[in-house]
Amino acid sequence: MINNKPILWTPAKLVGLLALCSSFSLSLIFLIKINLFKALSQQSVNVNNITADVGTQQRVEELKAAMLTSWQQQAQVKGFSDSIPSSFQGAIIDSAKLSPPQKVIALTFDDGPWPESTAEVLDILKKNQIKATFFVIGQNVKNYPDLLKQEIAEGHVIGNHTWHHWYQFLNPQAAAYEIDQTANLIYKITGLKTNLFRPPGGIMHNGVVDYARNSKYAIVLWSSDSIDYSRPAVPKLIHNVFREAKPGGIVLMHDGGGNRSKTVQALPEIIANFRKQGYSFVTIPELLEMEDKNQKLIVNKK
Repeated sequence: MINNKPILWTPAKLVGLLALCSSFSLSLIFLIKINLFKALSQQSVNVNNITADVGTQQRVEELKAAMLTSWQQQAQVKGFSDSIPSSFQGAIIDSAKLSPPQKVIALTFDDGPWPESTAEVLDILKKNQIKATFFVIGQNVKNYPDLLKQEIAEGHVIGNHTWHHWYQFLNPQAAAYEIDQTANLIYKITGLKTNLFRPPGGIMHNGVVDYARNSKYAIVLWSSDSIDYSRPAVPKLIHNVFREAKPGGIVLMHDGGGNRSKTVQALPEIIANFRKQGYSFVTIPELLEMEDKNQKLIVNKK
């Protein structure tokens, strides 16, 4: 049976109910205030974090700028500005004519900078205390400028290898773009200029060599080709290098343009074998300086 008796509200009950409602209201207001305070505090923390991040980023950029300036100064002091004797400006070079023969060899790497393989090549060269010459492609420099900076910082020499690595014939305007755009970017990143040029594929008659020679670049070819672009087995790659190696020679390898894991694997043994044969390693400018001095000695003796 349902009890239909009305609820009787006594004064005491009404007072108790009013006190309960007031207590609940105060608790709700207090809770809202706490949450609001937390939100405002969190917002303040986020603003502080943003400010801190901006400050950190500014310090990082300042540090990077200072490091680049230091690299440029070191490169200029140590003679890594790629300067060559004037007699080689506009000349075509595949090796140095040294008399008497001096057992020196120049290691050169094309088509970088390239992720992974360039850093691996640099690590091997650093461990062996060898300076090499890197002929870089402009669009790769644009994509991986830090690798170019590392090459300069570690004392290597930079050469121009065009912007796109095209083989087809280029009119004078296109040839100028390919070389000048690359040169300008190298200078913008490193503060250094290069007067070394290597034509893509060694192609001499598609317009770029003509422009480079008129711009007083030394046209650097090679006397020993690793043929590593075809990705031969490591023993075959090493054989290719030593097949035509000679004192005053220039070795062609690649640190970029594709998978260069075979080159990276072969490089330590190539270095070790050259040293076993009594070779020391030089950059292209050092090689040309040696030839220039020898030529002057011959002229003076006459």
